Formats: sequence, C-alpha cells, structure tokens
Amino acid sequence: MIVSMTNGTIDFLKKIQHQHSDKQVQLMQGDNSTIAYYEGEEPSIFEESRDYEIVDSTGDVQNSGFVVTNNIPVSEEGRATFEDRFKSRKGNVEGMDGFQAIRILRPKQGKTYVVFTQWRDKESFDNWRNSQSFEQAHKKSGPEHKQKPSFIDGDAYIMHYRMVNPED
Repeated sequence: MIVSMTNGTIDFLKKIQHQHSDKQVQLMQGDNSTIAYYEGEEPSIFEESRDYEIVDSTGDVQNSGFVVTNNIPVSEEGRATFEDRFKSRKGNVEGMDGFQAIRILRPKQGKTYVVFTQWRDKESFDNWRNSQSFEQAHKKSGPEHKQKPSFIDGDAYIMHYRMVNPED
C-alpha cells in the first residue's frame, strides 16, 4: 500500500480530485498549504508527488477530521530502529477518544518519514497531547531531552490540517 501527497491551491486540487473520482483522493487544508492525499495499491496519480510506503497503520482515513503530520528526518542506518519503535508502540494513541487513524510513512525518496494521525477534531488531538498516554509515548523525546535519538538526522517539524469536505 502506498501513500502519495501533493500540494497546490484548493481549486487546483479539487480538479485533480474530480478527475480521479474513482480513487479515494482526500484534501487537507492547513494555515499555509493544501494537500491532496491518496492511499491505495496503484502508483501515484499525481504528476508531482511525495510517495511513501506504509510501515504501520491503524484505522481508516476519514473525509472529515483534524490531521497532524510529524515530519521526521531519519538517517539511512537508523531506519530499522525508527520503524521498530513505531511497530512496537503500546498503541495508546489508538485508544484515545476522537482517534481516527494513524499511518507511519516511509519515504520512497529522501529521508523524511511522516507520522500521520487523524482525529475527530482539534480538541481530541489536544486531549491526547495533554494525556498520560502521550507523556508515556514521548518520554524520551521533546525539548526537555538535550540529545535527540541517534537515528534522527535533522530537525523534525509538525503540520496541522483540516480535512476538506468533498461537497464544499
């Protein structure tokens, strides 16, 4: 299973979505960007895309909700360690109220993995961020830890999006 994403204006991406109405193309809008998201067995349907393999997943990506992408550059030698960490996670996020889906995405090119989580709404995500489960899952990362894991190869960044309803 692959995931492909591409950026563009909302109008441009809606045209792509319409052209590929037989595929599950979902749109996400953030403060500074809009993304078309495709998940399936076929190669990317976008001319210019960021393509990923799904390392691990739970839940189905919905047409509505709040999406958080944690973009993490991982060294070549650290890929197996990074992936094993997520594959052996306790699964606490899946049990949170408002959780919809998670995807751990390995880049087909480059070194930046994406941890994609989808929530019913921003409040559900904020509740997760303020929970004991979040604290347990992230006890060895974050600003209070001076040294990042050796497999991290650069600065990670987080993006927030709202799903765009196809009828809008």
